[in-house]
Amino acid sequence: MSTLRRVARRELAVFFATPAAFIFFGTFLAATLFIFFWVETFFSRNIADVRPMFEWMPLLLIFLSAAITMRVWSEEHRAGTLEPLLTAPVSLPALVGGKFVACLSLVAIGLMLTLPLPVSVSFLGQLDWGPVFGGYLASICLAGAYIAIGLFVSAQFNSQIVSLIVTTLACTGLYLLGSDILTNFFGNRGGELLKLLGAGSRFAAITRGVIDLRDLIYSLSLIGIFLSLNVYSLERQRWAGNPVNPHHRRWAILTGLLTVNFLLINLWLAPLGDLRADLTAGRIYSISPATRSYLDRLQEPLLIRGYFSAQTHPLLAPLQPQLRDLLREYEVAGKGRVKVEFVDPQEKPDLEQEAGEKYGIRPVPFQTASRYQTAVTNSYFDILIKYGDEFVTLGFQDLIEVKSEGDTKLEVELRNPEHDITRAIKKVLYSYQGGGNLFSGIGSPVVFHGYFSPETKLPQPLVELRKNLEMVLADLKQQGGDKFSTSFTDPEAEGGQLAARLSKEFGMQPMVAGLLSPETFWFYMTLESGGQQVQVALPSQLDKAALKTTIEASLKRFSKGMLKTVALYTPPANPSMAQLGMPDQGNTFQLLQRFAEQEHRVKPVDLSTGQVDPEADILVVVAPERLQQKQVFAIDQFLMQGGTVVLATSPFDVSLQGQISAVEKKSGLSDWLAGYGINLGHTLVLDPQNAAFPVPVERQAGGYSIRETHLINYPYFVDIRGDGMNRANGLITGIDQLSMTWASPIGIDQEKSKGRQVVRLLESSKGAWLSDSITIQPDFDRFGQAGFAQGESAGRQLLAVLVEGAFDSAFKGKTSPLIEEARKQQAEKKMEKQGDIPDDPAGGKKSEVIGRVLERSADSARIILLASNTFLADTSLDLASGAGGARYLNPLQLVANCIDWSLEDRDLLSIRGRGHFARTLLPMSKEARMLWEYINYGLAAFGLLTVWGLRRLVMARTRQREQRLIAGEART
Repeated sequence: MSTLRRVARRELAVFFATPAAFIFFGTFLAATLFIFFWVETFFSRNIADVRPMFEWMPLLLIFLSAAITMRVWSEEHRAGTLEPLLTAPVSLPALVGGKFVACLSLVAIGLMLTLPLPVSVSFLGQLDWGPVFGGYLASICLAGAYIAIGLFVSAQFNSQIVSLIVTTLACTGLYLLGSDILTNFFGNRGGELLKLLGAGSRFAAITRGVIDLRDLIYSLSLIGIFLSLNVYSLERQRWAGNPVNPHHRRWAILTGLLTVNFLLINLWLAPLGDLRADLTAGRIYSISPATRSYLDRLQEPLLIRGYFSAQTHPLLAPLQPQLRDLLREYEVAGKGRVKVEFVDPQEKPDLEQEAGEKYGIRPVPFQTASRYQTAVTNSYFDILIKYGDEFVTLGFQDLIEVKSEGDTKLEVELRNPEHDITRAIKKVLYSYQGGGNLFSGIGSPVVFHGYFSPETKLPQPLVELRKNLEMVLADLKQQGGDKFSTSFTDPEAEGGQLAARLSKEFGMQPMVAGLLSPETFWFYMTLESGGQQVQVALPSQLDKAALKTTIEASLKRFSKGMLKTVALYTPPANPSMAQLGMPDQGNTFQLLQRFAEQEHRVKPVDLSTGQVDPEADILVVVAPERLQQKQVFAIDQFLMQGGTVVLATSPFDVSLQGQISAVEKKSGLSDWLAGYGINLGHTLVLDPQNAAFPVPVERQAGGYSIRETHLINYPYFVDIRGDGMNRANGLITGIDQLSMTWASPIGIDQEKSKGRQVVRLLESSKGAWLSDSITIQPDFDRFGQAGFAQGESAGRQLLAVLVEGAFDSAFKGKTSPLIEEARKQQAEKKMEKQGDIPDDPAGGKKSEVIGRVLERSADSARIILLASNTFLADTSLDLASGAGGARYLNPLQLVANCIDWSLEDRDLLSIRGRGHFARTLLPMSKEARMLWEYINYGLAAFGLLTVWGLRRLVMARTRQREQRLIAGEART
């Protein structure tokens, strides 16, 4: 080891004794920064990562390694010092190892000079350091392989230029072996084999943040093979010209055995895919415990089949091996309950026919362009998840994330494959279980409580409903066995003590027996399990089928194995004015509905009946407008039943037709929210920390007005990240940044919200200010590049809040709006017919309206308020996607988090948080971005000056050593 250190120290001293060190490192840094900022356009990508640097690192390392190693042995040849060196009493392995360590140390110094780049990026966004560490480790390993090749080549030639060229060609060939340039000429199997042999593909695997033992062994094997060949070639030069003897043959056999063993260890490790470490934040490339928990619930075999074509789009081809590896991990984690298959439908016509007819899977035409031709390739990139007779298919659009970089370049990667696949498994599992025994997913016994008045007090429809109820409960008892029991009580018996308790705890009040009848009665139903009590809504249709549906929907709230139902209210579409040349200008929310349907059953509702669908587990109300009293009553009573209401509303809407302008929008919920201490300010929030927005701008050219679109930092697009997000309760899981468009501030009345938990979810930055102006078009003539006047800072503004606890109904002590409307309709009919309402010809009975008001909710009731009408709209999401170059789904993910968190489906929520989501940069002005770039140039220059100073120090110490030697010889 001492010999190895002395050789390495000598090589480093020789390298730093010349300006070569400064030239090589300067060129390497200049090329790295140029590629990062100019070729890959870092700021246009708007992602806080250093992947562009590592994508080019294999090519940069080829030239750096070749330049460093070209003189190591060639210079010894040229100077005639190789023969004395080979005859010196120094072992060749130590000699070769010392030179290898010296060259690798030089590359490590070059890589260290790039460290300011990821450090500075971490200040601009939430940088995942796992891939960064993996990138540097992969760079060291790849550089070691290149250096070993360079040393071997340098030992064969006495010309440095020839060594440089041959090393560059050899390393380039090794890199291209697994690149798309070659693998595209082969099918999936052949391409995957080439990727196992290529250095570039192995390098890319480590830079993802996954340290696979197979990739490390591959690099170490290349180092071992070429260092062994280097030692053998030098040994041959040592005894060149001498007769062949057994010693020479032993060297050849030993070198051959070492080479074969290095190759065999790679073949032996090839099938072992679990020898790896996931360094990414959230371990996004590993099967999570939450996924394993879903797989443990499987009672029947689960089929996962990947439909992948041999010929596919070049951007999708690298993703297929990643999906194959992940699906194989599902098979291992399933412990025999998961069957994974991979098929090419174009090679198996029967499976292709089944995929198309039964599962709706069809090939997608991709247009591809090569150097020689443009073609259309029809290929499959789909996954089928099937459990029992339930199935879900995932296409390429469900699995990938596309990032636009400029006009032509696209970056395609898997968005969050584990979440997408596990979400599909959950859906088929819950759908299958939902068609079976309702009690299979309920852990604690369920008790049905019926609080009914005697039949003599009940209206005739409820008397019949009570008989139907007994039949429904009998069926449930037979299905649930010991897990289900019933209890019936008259609340007014025994002095009415139970009635008083029900009124206090649940807000239950006597119902009205008819439109004009003063008689009251009790008819309430609840389900209790595990200390949790759920109220069963009275169905709008008083028949057996509706009653059964309502009770089963309430039972599913106790089950963790049933598909949940989301009631979604969106504003009704404006009537089309196509005949007048005026298209519908209202906001649409189709992306939100499709996003929610990926995990839950979504039922659109309009609340016009005064009731929420009884199957609903959660209510999401988006951009409500002029809700009538019946609709507010439906929301209120759903909350009183202990449900969760997610609201996205504010006092303003925005028109994007022509000039951008805000318009006042009355939701009909302001007074209802104010009663619970939640006040929406009649202003808009502007924030200096904001997102980009394409704004139409008019420019004057002489006397002619030209309309252009500019991408500007728009203060009405509040950019929330970091300390503006409350991550304590998990509602913001997986979201590193969120843009709230045209949001209003939320005020909390501490007195009215007393006794309930208030959680501040999202807040603006400290520099935010408020404006009540409806003019939201930037004016660059008056306010310069900013476009808006900088207002006085109002501090952090609350933009999303969670309020949880017991609520008193806004209709407490009032008659149900359903009764009021029925009375009004009856009075109108009487006036029209000048008499009584005629009897129903079907049954001869007058219509009955059963009205009740729940006056107090359980402690589990929640209101989640998001103070924007527009940030979930399709138009806003499209604008944000266009500005960022990728699909912007963070607002939709926030709503999905609210749904999963409220339904206590925390497993899938935790998986979503592990996914790869674009970690965007902090919003910056053009000047700030230029300054940041110049700072990195300055740091690179400082690093080079450090290298120059190191070189001067080495030269000074070398001169001192030489002077001491000369002085010692003189004394001798």
